[in-house]
Amino acid sequence: MDQLFAPWRIEWVERDGSDGIEGCPFCVLPDRDDAQEALVVAESEHAFVLSNNYPYNPGHVMVIPRRHTGEYTELDDGALLDHARLKQRTMRALDAAFEPDGLNAGLNLGDASGGSVDDHLHTHVVPRWGGDTNFMPVCSDTKVIVQALEESYEQLHEAFAAQSGTRILDSGSVFVDG
Repeated sequence: MDQLFAPWRIEWVERDGSDGIEGCPFCVLPDRDDAQEALVVAESEHAFVLSNNYPYNPGHVMVIPRRHTGEYTELDDGALLDHARLKQRTMRALDAAFEPDGLNAGLNLGDASGGSVDDHLHTHVVPRWGGDTNFMPVCSDTKVIVQALEESYEQLHEAFAAQSGTRILDSGSVFVDG
């Protein structure tokens, strides 16, 4: 039997499961005092970028409207435009931070879509590299993540902060102006 060692995962194994969140995590996390602890990388007036706690690849983030809705059609024009602009900024930051060969971006809408939080819409943006899928998920139902979440967060945070029209908030998050 082959063994795969990942000692940093013990924190995940021993967690109590609540993560100290009551209510919708996408409503609670951007209001926390410590953006890095909350995994909020960047934010704008109507949306924010959250590192995915269960990434498919290093740099996997979600761009999330602040409005609590699971219906894309319920977003007003200001929220739609801001969400779209923040997705563009996110793609630029991911390119600068990780130099991926491509990106996957998409929404999981509705109960049957496969999303774990279906009542607060969010767009996944996942960096991809040629050959990033190998035998592990196919043969052993195991995905190997090659970088710690904290390192991915730092790289992406720096890339957002380097963009024009940004500023660092007291929480540590990068605020993206229009």
